[in-house]
Amino acid sequence: MQGKGLIKFLVVVVAIACLYSLSFTFVTRKVERDAAAYAKGDMTKEKAYLDSMAGEVVYNLGIAQYTYREAKGNEIALGLDLKGGMNVTMEVSLQELVRNLANNPKDENFNRALENANVRSKSSQSGYVSLFVEEFKKLSPNASLASFFATKDNTAHVKPNSTDAQVESFLQREASSAIDNSFKVLRTRIDKFGVTSPNIQLQQGTNRILIELPGVNDEDRVRKLLQGSAKLEFWETYDNMEIYPMLENVNTALASTLNETEKDTKNSAGSAVADSTETGLLATLGAGQDSLDTDSSDNQLAQQNPLFNLLRPATGLGPNNQPMLAPGPIVGYAQLRDTAKVNRYLENQVVKQIIPANVKLLWGVKPSPRTPEQLELYAVKPSGVDAGPILAGNVITDAKDDFDPQSNSPMVTMYMNSEGAREWRRITASASADPNNKRAIAIVLDGVVYSAPTVQGEIPNGVSQITGNFTIEDTKDLANVLKAGRLPTTAKIVEEAVVGPSLGQAAIDAGINSSVLGLVIVLIFMIVYYNRAGWVANIAVLFNVFFIMGVLASLNAVLTLPGIAGIVLTMGTAVDANVLIYERIREELRLGKSIRQAISDGYKHAMSSILDSQITTFLTGMILFFFGSGPILGFATTLMIGIITSLFTSIFISRVIFEWMLTKSWPITVSHRWSENTLQNANYGFVQHRKRFYIISTVVLLIGMISIFTKGFTLGVDFKGGRTYTVQFDRPIDLEEVRGNLNETFGMNTEVKTFGGDSQIRVTTAYQIEETSDDADKAVLDKLNTGLSKISGIEHEIVSSQKVGPTIANDMKTRAIYAGLASVIVIALYILLRFRKWQFSVAAAITTAHDALVIFVIFSLLDGIVPFSLDIDQHFVAAVLTVVGYSINDTVVVFDRLREYLGMSKYKNVATGETINLAINRTLSRTVITSLTVIFVLAVLFVFGGEVIRGFSFAILIGIVVATYSSIFLAAPMITDLEKKKPAESLATDTKNKTTLNPVKA
Repeated sequence: MQGKGLIKFLVVVVAIACLYSLSFTFVTRKVERDAAAYAKGDMTKEKAYLDSMAGEVVYNLGIAQYTYREAKGNEIALGLDLKGGMNVTMEVSLQELVRNLANNPKDENFNRALENANVRSKSSQSGYVSLFVEEFKKLSPNASLASFFATKDNTAHVKPNSTDAQVESFLQREASSAIDNSFKVLRTRIDKFGVTSPNIQLQQGTNRILIELPGVNDEDRVRKLLQGSAKLEFWETYDNMEIYPMLENVNTALASTLNETEKDTKNSAGSAVADSTETGLLATLGAGQDSLDTDSSDNQLAQQNPLFNLLRPATGLGPNNQPMLAPGPIVGYAQLRDTAKVNRYLENQVVKQIIPANVKLLWGVKPSPRTPEQLELYAVKPSGVDAGPILAGNVITDAKDDFDPQSNSPMVTMYMNSEGAREWRRITASASADPNNKRAIAIVLDGVVYSAPTVQGEIPNGVSQITGNFTIEDTKDLANVLKAGRLPTTAKIVEEAVVGPSLGQAAIDAGINSSVLGLVIVLIFMIVYYNRAGWVANIAVLFNVFFIMGVLASLNAVLTLPGIAGIVLTMGTAVDANVLIYERIREELRLGKSIRQAISDGYKHAMSSILDSQITTFLTGMILFFFGSGPILGFATTLMIGIITSLFTSIFISRVIFEWMLTKSWPITVSHRWSENTLQNANYGFVQHRKRFYIISTVVLLIGMISIFTKGFTLGVDFKGGRTYTVQFDRPIDLEEVRGNLNETFGMNTEVKTFGGDSQIRVTTAYQIEETSDDADKAVLDKLNTGLSKISGIEHEIVSSQKVGPTIANDMKTRAIYAGLASVIVIALYILLRFRKWQFSVAAAITTAHDALVIFVIFSLLDGIVPFSLDIDQHFVAAVLTVVGYSINDTVVVFDRLREYLGMSKYKNVATGETINLAINRTLSRTVITSLTVIFVLAVLFVFGGEVIRGFSFAILIGIVVATYSSIFLAAPMITDLEKKKPAESLATDTKNKTTLNPVKA
């Protein structure tokens, strides 16, 4: 084997990289265990402990040190279904945007066009602005859009004589800008919320923003935080020299308070940390800090100057190069990891008495290039109405990033309306009145300072240029922030899922149990069937799982329950490449080759099948990734990573192990006596009897179609909209009684199903489905609790909830349909390009569509009969596409062997049907073995994986069985009917006289 040294080097490098990525998870888990041990069940204490450790170094590698916050950002993040928390989809109201840009006209046709566009947008793939323009032209064919949008605020973009196309282009730009600005505002708010490992994504091409907040349990606070309007303000500022004496007093008071606290703590009963509720300052200390402060002099300095030890005063060099306080509104700098401690210091009751009411201290939004890893602290002056900002941000009409024509450096140009221009003239005149002490004006969004430019002179016309040490990205961000202040629209929650921590822990346990058991079964089977070669495959599988977890950690991927299912499924399919290799090695050994030559030729001849089969599965994973959302992305990510790592481990690592065994002269066996001849001389007449299987499949599909059109499916909430709640009771309940009470309370039919046991149910209701407001959420929840409370003597708890608006549901259905069609088309094209025969491509497309339809049929027939949920939802779509990938995987292996035979001269004059039959029989052992390993792990996942993914695992389990059937009985035999060169009639139908073909020499 060539390149052994390189492969060994790669294995070592990848292993070290994966171990490094996973090490952060081990470190953070230890800190969290310590927090739990300290808190002893008190969640307030536990949270205070973790907050105190946020800026503490918990991982020291010598060349690099990581705080708990930094380590947490590098760990494997758990999704909501594993950790609990909140998942929301925000939708920017473009209807509100268009109406506000036109200054809320009273024109009937204009407002009707808005409503019609809103209705159409729920089922159309066109953008809202395009739909509005279409509707407006229908209702007012002779009216001009410019007559509505040529307002004073829009004068820079829309003139009275602007064409409809120009106005539409303006509206498209404003819509795109509103969505981008909303995204930036929401991202800033989430960063301030303090959520560990938040995830926020802008859905490209839509007006929706996806947000995941793991571990959050205060849903009302999240809703208020996310749905509030962006608050842009302008504040007068203090000079650093005015504030420094106050900070000195704060530092002195803190030193005194800390010393007293330390004495009290030492006199307590040996407690490492005093009760965090005694004072907000104590939570800052955290348990175990003494062990981190190894330098006694630094520790003493920190005790004497607690504030200035964390907040470095803003200083510079004076005329004689002497240190002095730097002029301007910045009063200090703190490391990112220390900002939480500084905040706690400033919130201390003693400190609050020192800071005057007319002083506010605000952080900058991000570190500046001059001070990387540090945030600036600004001092602003409440001097406006009600002791607030001096000017509100709603006076901004536009802002754009530009270049200073004199210095050619990036800058921002800001425009104000007439009212704002008058106030701005007064403010800027006052700020620049003293030429020796020009003041800065802070631009603040949601309590964070984005910029604080120094006013150089009076600005009379409301047009300002903001210059400074900006990058192009900085000016873009600042322009977006300024425009966010006049954002003429809001973002509302249209989809929401709340998962309780108890359900999350149950999901973790189920996922771990199923993963471990599935892995054990695969390992045992490989040893039992392949003898010593099975041990080699097992080592490769273990490396594969290790690499998957390491890559997930390095990519900061979020691990979800479907992601765990993807790992379990990958363990089953990871042996596929080894099975292909081992079956080919066994064929080579039967030809009388030595073990060394058989291994070499086995790897060589199996490579084509391995690559083709894995690439087709990878393509379905890519389609899932691009069309899926939420947990499905986790499944797709895991599946694609698993395919790449399994190729590396099964092809290279197993080969290196075999080479090492050969150099040591260790005996290598690829079977036991009982398994060495399994299906060796298989010669079943698959092609001769193909029409029987055509009939069987047709009958099943016809029966299924009748069920689909009469009985239908149960659509999950993400496909039909509505609200779903998982309810836990303290003892088993009567399902019919619950259903009857809820039907009466809601005044409509309510879907009620058991969910993982007799004491837990899942309730789905379409009550107020069109309403997505907080009031509607509360109304539905009140109705639910009223109906459940009618069952006397039984306590209930809502452990999770999900809300999906009708627009989201329609969009998900559309994406699911596109995903299905795309998968079939992409796979068919790959087969066509790879095998150069349209017959192969058509047969593959028909059989994959057949497999998907059979799963739909089974879900329709068994829905309501089996004791678990068979909802058609996103997880179901992921399962179907996974089966499609597996089906084509199986089919490609047969096709690859058929292509090999068709290229041999000895088969030039043999009927195509006979050659196809031989190809199926020669790959039958591999097909059966691979299917069995996958079925084993899926059966484990189905039984032990938990109720949340039982329907998902059932769909894949049934699909694997169907895919195995179709790859053997339908796909390859179908080529006989598509290929007309050598008709199938040459095949003998009499079993006594039919021709048999011996194994082919390579």
